[in-house]
Amino acid sequence: MKRQGVRRGRRAIVVLVTAASERQASRIGRALVRAELAACVTIVPGVRSIFRWKGKVSEEREALLIMKSRADLFGQLTAEVKRLHSYQVPEVIAFPIVQGSADYLDWIQKSTRKLLK
Repeated sequence: MKRQGVRRGRRAIVVLVTAASERQASRIGRALVRAELAACVTIVPGVRSIFRWKGKVSEEREALLIMKSRADLFGQLTAEVKRLHSYQVPEVIAFPIVQGSADYLDWIQKSTRKLLK
């Protein structure tokens, strides 16, 4: 049974990107929202990442970007993150939004660009 005001988010996604600093995260986030590739970017400063890079285990302080976008824009969003990012291999991963507020999901659709063909 579908509850009023909630719907499935078939095309909406959440994209996670880590950045070397809050400043870099802000620059990337603003660029993606201005380009209408993301409706919203939330920046979580001060996350700690432990990862393997070039055969060594590393630990770094980073900022986490949580982006709300659409699945059909993921390729363009990824290309823009790679262009703006300082990392050789930036994290860009997406999860589908399975359900969400109908108003919020509509806002994501209206706040992102039409797909360029």
